[in-house]
Amino acid sequence: MEDRQRQDRVCVAFSGASGAAYGLRLVEVLLTAGVRVYLLISDAARVVCREELSLDLPDTAEAVTRFLNERFGADPDLLSVYAQDDWLSPVASGSNAAQAMVVCPCSGGTLAAIAHGLSENLIERAADVMLKEGLKLILVPRESPVSTIHLENMLKLAQMGVRILPASPGFYHHPQKIEDLVDFIVARILDQLGLPNRIAQRWGE
Repeated sequence: MEDRQRQDRVCVAFSGASGAAYGLRLVEVLLTAGVRVYLLISDAARVVCREELSLDLPDTAEAVTRFLNERFGADPDLLSVYAQDDWLSPVASGSNAAQAMVVCPCSGGTLAAIAHGLSENLIERAADVMLKEGLKLILVPRESPVSTIHLENMLKLAQMGVRILPASPGFYHHPQKIEDLVDFIVARILDQLGLPNRIAQRWGE
């Protein structure tokens, strides 16, 4: 029973990189698929949501949960949002970790903190839990160009088994709008999570 419960849970984190649309769409698709989502949002990510999407998220985790449930029309039991310092949340401990974690988008600072095990906020701690428990961790960096520091941190994490999935959409599906490019990346994340992809065309289809 415990393994089954874990398989139904994915932790999603928005950090302060550009690309808030990727994370928001990922949460929407996961909830639509009936996946239990633990959502972590950094202060910088709130700024990005406001600047890129004109989306002002409420101040408290409980209010964000209600806001996103209404936005997506989701089952209210599927989404839980946790504050950056909520050390009593399930994702703060390996004894109650989710099946997988996706940091989308992943800033260079968050990438570095995870690579060096800093665990100074809940996003970093949750990622550290995934590493120590040998669970799936997917990082979606959105930086260009990348520095030697970024590359070294990516290599270090990749050698630990972390999936590095840059937000670099393809164009073979002939995208007609920005949402098509967003869905391309979200579909690749779904593939890494082992979940069905019904939102983007595959090569050769």
